[in-house]
Amino acid sequence: MSLREFLRPVRIVLIDTALPENIGAAARAMKTMGIEDLALVRPKLFPDQRATALAAGADDVLANARICDSLTDAIADCVYAAGCTARLRDISLPLREPATAAHALISEAAHGPVALVFGAERTGLTNEDLSRCDAAVHIPTESDFSSLNLAQAVQVLSYCVRNAALAAQSMPALPAATRDDPPATIEQMERMFEHFEQALDDIDFFKGRPYGHLMQRIRRMLHRADLDAREVMILRGILAEAQRMARLAQGAVNK
Repeated sequence: MSLREFLRPVRIVLIDTALPENIGAAARAMKTMGIEDLALVRPKLFPDQRATALAAGADDVLANARICDSLTDAIADCVYAAGCTARLRDISLPLREPATAAHALISEAAHGPVALVFGAERTGLTNEDLSRCDAAVHIPTESDFSSLNLAQAVQVLSYCVRNAALAAQSMPALPAATRDDPPATIEQMERMFEHFEQALDDIDFFKGRPYGHLMQRIRRMLHRADLDAREVMILRGILAEAQRMARLAQGAVNK
């Protein structure tokens, strides 16, 4: 398997990027490492000549970049996503350093598209964005000067992903791990989480109490389970039956 084939499923996602120069520099960083799939979520200015200038030859990466309205749209077809964050507190996801995260990405890329997700320059990833990822990635820096430019962060992670791909390429070919069904995509997982929230509301599980924290725990639990597409369908079937029984019970009460 060629190095290009290892890297083809890897996608870089930039959210709410304010400066077109950062988009261009990130595209250049990606292409130097052999990664060419770029998704932009709500970029402030794109396309823009300043992005093209900073891309310095990675014009094709910019030309082929997909523009999305939300992170969910950008990673809907992905089977795994890792969010890059500078925050170490209040991270409810598995927290990985760049090399470990890169190896996980390359391993999961055998099953479908995977994504590295980066937030806005000033604020980084929101908790909502991180909740849509399977893991968080932190680049260890000096504690008194921890700020990395967005394109620099993309360069560091892209380099680690390339190294992980090179290591995988050099390993003796092993029988591919087989699954009875393909892993669930981000889109399938998100639809299941929406279904969970609606079903729990229908059976009055929340009883009028705030449920954001509970839904975060359900997300973490089911992300850890590494569900496949059929398992998601089974869970949604159970939820649908619970909703049906709740409607029947409510109908009986109203008679």
